[in-house]
Amino acid sequence: MSLFQLNGKRALVTGGSRGIGLAAAHDLIRLGAQVTLAARNEDVLRRAADAIGARWVVADVGTQEGVASAVEAAGQVDILVSNAGGPPPAQPSAVTEEAWAQGFQTTFMSTARLATAVLPGMRERRWGRIIAVTSLTVGRPALNLPVSNAMRAAVTNHLRTLALEVAADGVTCNTVAPGYTATERLNALHADPADAERLKARIPARRFGEPNEVGAAVAFLATNEAAYITGQEILVDGGWSI
Repeated sequence: MSLFQLNGKRALVTGGSRGIGLAAAHDLIRLGAQVTLAARNEDVLRRAADAIGARWVVADVGTQEGVASAVEAAGQVDILVSNAGGPPPAQPSAVTEEAWAQGFQTTFMSTARLATAVLPGMRERRWGRIIAVTSLTVGRPALNLPVSNAMRAAVTNHLRTLALEVAADGVTCNTVAPGYTATERLNALHADPADAERLKARIPARRFGEPNEVGAAVAFLATNEAAYITGQEILVDGGWSI
């Protein structure tokens, strides 16, 4: 019997047009899953989907309408990968009401709504995977990312709580928490090469991670081999959290 196969499974990956979301989708396809990518930028999304052989839907899953559109386009969802873009940086004392509200919708409610939408089918089929991409800052907050710190921690604990309810139905709920990974967001936050090198020097692996290294952890959690792993946070951080 082949290990780590997802033949016949269908996945919905949000934020799937680039970076970690796209890497995770690529690995799911390589394991045999049929994947639908959801994102907001149609041109980037179409190119990404064509490159890996995925279906696609333009949807803003920070809204109720966007969640409904994404789930409808994906059809049966056996594997949900909720991957929200990070809220913009700010000093904790300077976060506005608007920024808190936006972060709540985009980062927390996107995952909560998506999970609510796909759970009935998963429970009926007695097989499902809900995986959210969060951040190492859930456990080690970054000073300049207060909204992300708070909302990703909320996502983590929501899925831990949900895991308690649905584990007996064959549905697992986990989070993957990347460390410093070479994405567009990291490049924007650490655009100064000297700053980037100082940061790498603090990581035990002495380098930034690659999106495919995080994507592989997501794909593993989707497999039958990970069926007894639920309510967990998997850190992919080059040893930063040791």
